[in-house]
Amino acid sequence: MDTSHPPKTLHARCCIVGGGPAGMMLGFLLARQGVDVIVLEKHADFLRDFRGDTIHPSTLEVMHELGLLDAFLARPHQETQTVSLVVGGETLTLGDFSHLPTRCKFVAFMPQWDFLDFLAEHARVYPHFRLRMQAEATDLIEEQGRVAGIRASTPDGPLDVRADLVIAADGRRSVMREKAGLEVLDIGAPMDVLWMRISRHPGDPSQLLGRVAAGRMLVMIDRGEYWQCAYLIPKGALERLKREGLPAFRAKLAGLAPFLGSRVEELRSWDDIKLLTVAVDRLNQWFKPGLLCIGDAAHAMSPVGGVGINLAIQDAVATANILGPQLRNGSVGPEALALVQKRREWPTRMTQRLQVLLQDRMITPVLGSKGPVSAPWIVRLLARWPLFRRLPARLIGMGFRPEHVR
Repeated sequence: MDTSHPPKTLHARCCIVGGGPAGMMLGFLLARQGVDVIVLEKHADFLRDFRGDTIHPSTLEVMHELGLLDAFLARPHQETQTVSLVVGGETLTLGDFSHLPTRCKFVAFMPQWDFLDFLAEHARVYPHFRLRMQAEATDLIEEQGRVAGIRASTPDGPLDVRADLVIAADGRRSVMREKAGLEVLDIGAPMDVLWMRISRHPGDPSQLLGRVAAGRMLVMIDRGEYWQCAYLIPKGALERLKREGLPAFRAKLAGLAPFLGSRVEELRSWDDIKLLTVAVDRLNQWFKPGLLCIGDAAHAMSPVGGVGINLAIQDAVATANILGPQLRNGSVGPEALALVQKRREWPTRMTQRLQVLLQDRMITPVLGSKGPVSAPWIVRLLARWPLFRRLPARLIGMGFRPEHVR
């Protein structure tokens, strides 16, 4: 931070740290209610690869309630109504979204930067909305036992933002929650994920696919011109894979998805493969006077089910519903912040419990297996009885407590 001259100071009812899905949606919703809000994003743009791109029916329902669904779906995206798992060459359908009681009965895939650009574009319509890019929040301003704002670094020098409420939406490595000294409960995850792109051909399958074999698991998301691939590895196993060599890794991929053929050669170096270090955790308390954490800053989710973005959006909707009317008139007390945690903590706990169950009962055994892998009985039950597929579709697509815009 440039300390050669005094910081510039801005004022807002609410300062949101982090321009991800939770922060941008909350900024939009608060500005829509007439709350003076400023969103700080540390990067110059939203263009970063291999961020969550899964937009579930619950989020699409929010877009419908806001009157933005048609404009949103006019942007390039892909859709799927089913989730399938390929085990031993057998394709088993596990989830069917076509029966959900929502406007959109499918999961949409859209690059996260397009999603965030869309929210920013529509938020700027409201005079109470401000977005500052390249503004990295570095510390909290605390006065008289409460958070009174944040300090940030910008290309133009230091910046202070004074606010009645600070929202930490700065992700799973939240600087704000660290500065606030909030206690994190580490639940743990047995795996990490390697993300990569491989080109897609017209004759390829056209749905969300999981592929399983001894010691290997691959999730493939149809992104139109390419497959977005997530290869699951035991926690900390990347260095071992690198020692085995890139050709051996390509062979593992080709063995899981034979239809890719020579396309695995598109992975020319390890630079084409990005590591996502998986964490599952949550705060014991999401707030302190003047500060509230939401989204990944409050609860980091496993990529299982692709629910992270959608839980973050649900947090934002609940926060706007509960706090928006109070913020229009002034500051909010800890009692109101506690209401947000009370509203969103149960669905967070239940979702993480389900993720941990899948990690323990399916992912860990598969990644540790040496011989042939067979589908668990619950997977075969879902595949055999179409009616049962509605339950995982509902839990993934809508969550345990879907929120609605008031």
